[in-house]
Amino acid sequence: MASPVAGEQNPVSSEVIIERDKKKLTDLPAELLEYILCFPVLNHVDILSVSCTCKRLHDVCYGRGKVWGHQFKLRWPRLQKNYRQNESYDWLKEYRTRYIVGLQIRRTVVSISKRFFTEVVLGDSFAEIESLGAPEHFCEDELLSILNSDKRKSLTLKYYAKKILYFLRQQNILRSLKVFLEQPAEQQSALEGAVLVDQYCNPLADINLENISAQLEELTDKVRKCLRVANPSHPSQRAAAGDCLVVGDFELQRQVICALNTVLYEQLNYTGNECDFYNPLNSYIHQVLLRRTGIPISLSVLYMTLARKLGVLLEPVNFPNHFLLRWCQKQKRSGDIYDYVYIDTFGKGKQLTAKECEYLIGHQVTADYYSAISTSKVLLRMVGNLLNIGKRGEGNEKSYQLLRDSLDLYLTINPDNVQYLLLQARLYFHLGIWPEKVLDILQHIQALDPSQHGAVGYLVQHTLEHIQHKKHPVLPEAKLRSATEHRDVQYSVGLIMKHKRSGYNCVIYGWDPRCTMSQEWITTMRVHQLSNGANQPFYNVLVQDGTCRYAAQENLEPHSAPLEIAHPEVGRYFSEFSDTHYVANEELQARYPEDMAETLGTVGELYHRLTPVLGNEGLLPTVRHNAGATAP
Repeated sequence: MASPVAGEQNPVSSEVIIERDKKKLTDLPAELLEYILCFPVLNHVDILSVSCTCKRLHDVCYGRGKVWGHQFKLRWPRLQKNYRQNESYDWLKEYRTRYIVGLQIRRTVVSISKRFFTEVVLGDSFAEIESLGAPEHFCEDELLSILNSDKRKSLTLKYYAKKILYFLRQQNILRSLKVFLEQPAEQQSALEGAVLVDQYCNPLADINLENISAQLEELTDKVRKCLRVANPSHPSQRAAAGDCLVVGDFELQRQVICALNTVLYEQLNYTGNECDFYNPLNSYIHQVLLRRTGIPISLSVLYMTLARKLGVLLEPVNFPNHFLLRWCQKQKRSGDIYDYVYIDTFGKGKQLTAKECEYLIGHQVTADYYSAISTSKVLLRMVGNLLNIGKRGEGNEKSYQLLRDSLDLYLTINPDNVQYLLLQARLYFHLGIWPEKVLDILQHIQALDPSQHGAVGYLVQHTLEHIQHKKHPVLPEAKLRSATEHRDVQYSVGLIMKHKRSGYNCVIYGWDPRCTMSQEWITTMRVHQLSNGANQPFYNVLVQDGTCRYAAQENLEPHSAPLEIAHPEVGRYFSEFSDTHYVANEELQARYPEDMAETLGTVGELYHRLTPVLGNEGLLPTVRHNAGATAP
């Protein structure tokens, strides 16, 4: 605790001050003592010290809870939204619980790094967080505290904290989706369902129904203003926000549709994303609103919701290859497909007849495809699109994550789909994650469809082998630079490099004395055209653009002006960015035990060599002496 005397050089401890002035302090009213003990300069250690001095001050610290409530709010301000202002809480208990949860979370995150470093994709590594039984908001707050700490330090801790936060939020969203699906079909909102899909695929983004609804309310106001010009007496002008407006007159409905098209497509320039159709962002409702572009189904959810707010009921149509909306032209709902106008939201709200819909896709379809579908079927179509994008991916962690997320969502909505259950089991098996869950999925498949016994039997056998293998893990082999076979390796892990031909910036996280890729890869990448071909060291590098590459030594050179590499996997391998290089974490150092000394030597030599060239304005920072392959 800092000395209260201005200009005093040697701070006096809180114990000395309290002992000296105890008689004076204890004479003060409790409210004033509480006010003093809530000064920002005091932390929880000071409060504990004060409470031990005498019974009077002990009672003030613990009596009404105000002092510990202040300490709690001061240390963990993000948690305030979880407490109601007018309710009383045992703040000391809350403080202790939050503190202990913080310690547990940090220990768990550190242990995950040690145990799952070699996993391609993390799977069952986070279940233990749930088993702690700690309040979820405390767990999340500690993870956010880790993520918001010094940008350049604790990179490995942040890497796994982010993964855990991703997992925990997804579990909450999945529970919300299940509650949503239990509602009666007529109460399910397509917008709310689309937001849940968006949240599940982007759990770290700030996406919530309230914010999305507020944006749609702003759009609705714009359409109302447009309607006011065409028809000042339109019923939508008299409806208050939240009113369940129903416009029965077809001319009035037509005016809403015209105004909606004017605002969305002419004033705000919403458009179908033809150039980048298979970008998953087109399916996320918050991105559709942000970028003003999407695919037929996401634009239809937006369009349908806005029309409903203005009193016009449009129904979703699961048309093949091109999602549509239909607008009934009769007073009562009709079973005749020719009694509807079909709206193509991807085509700027163009209105089509049933026959013109067939021209849109180039072939005839049966009348069933013109039927309205439920909200759950809308979500299945939306998730199915994401699933197909995931299957089209490049086999990296990002595409695997999208495939996993969309499978989770699809099977939550339709849990007995054998085709996707089998795909989920194969995906988990391929990634080597959740072997016990794979067995559960396979058992479920066998119960649903006994004819799948061949595929199920194969996966069961190999999954059991995988479980046995995990019980007896093979320790990784350390690569020593001093070994004779490694004498040609010039560079070391942690060095920031530049590719001489492609120009990309990267950091080394591994190396081989010779190219270890398949002959097919060597031929495809034309390695034989290099001066030394495949018979030279090759390096695993994380590239600034988010890719992982396998680069030949002759194509790499140390970067003249080292910079941070913004790659999502940096934290898996490195604990810190130290101005001129990355510091390997314990797991990477165990595999390359001699590399960090080499890295420091290289960086030091490079710094001294470049100093006279760069001059005072271009000096490199002082060296700190602390601790999917593509083209070569």
